[in-house]
Amino acid sequence: MKKLLTATMGVLALGWLAAPGASGNDSHKPLFDGKSLKGWEVLEGERRLWRVEDEAITAGSLTEKVPHNSFLASEQSFHNFELRLKIRITGTEGFVNSGIQIRSVRIPGNHEMIGYQADAGKGWWGKLYDESRRRKVIGELIDAEAVRRAVKPDGWNDYRIRAEGKRIRSWINGVAALDYTEAEADIPQDGRIGLQVHGNGKTVVQFKDVTIETLPPTPNAPTWEKVGLPKGK
Repeated sequence: MKKLLTATMGVLALGWLAAPGASGNDSHKPLFDGKSLKGWEVLEGERRLWRVEDEAITAGSLTEKVPHNSFLASEQSFHNFELRLKIRITGTEGFVNSGIQIRSVRIPGNHEMIGYQADAGKGWWGKLYDESRRRKVIGELIDAEAVRRAVKPDGWNDYRIRAEGKRIRSWINGVAALDYTEAEADIPQDGRIGLQVHGNGKTVVQFKDVTIETLPPTPNAPTWEKVGLPKGK
């Protein structure tokens, strides 16, 4: 009985340590069909940067520099959610970087998006950057060395992002990367998902197995509609 109790307690402890959504009860739905960019929006004039190759959303080039930041944006907006995807970044020159926008919107008349970015790239993996708003890293890594060891520099990396109310967490290849709580009261808790290829680098970034689980919205949370959409530049 003592051995059984000890084993049971061990299983319960592992359950508490596991990342949310890691159980077999999976309600994630695909955001990418593996064949087309259906459900996603690319700006006119940037279509040459975005395509589907080898059943993965693909952007950028290894032979010419990406002229500026470019974003593929989900047509749908989300409040609270857990996003999962696989990402691979390769590059030969310049700033080789990517990121995943969450709770973001497009800036009218501009190629940029505004909102939270779960960063990706050497020296940036797992950090939370505030794109086109506070324009700085607002969320640092829980354990930089653990994340560095977990990242596969030239391979596919599992990225999981969970946004619930003011709290945003992420895991890279199962390793806890970020646990951030928003301190400002008027930051919107809704918006679109955006996939980025960063400008000024000979870079190819790919995304696959993109799924999302929607979670109940937070009552009376600030939204882009309430706060006000960004003005065009």
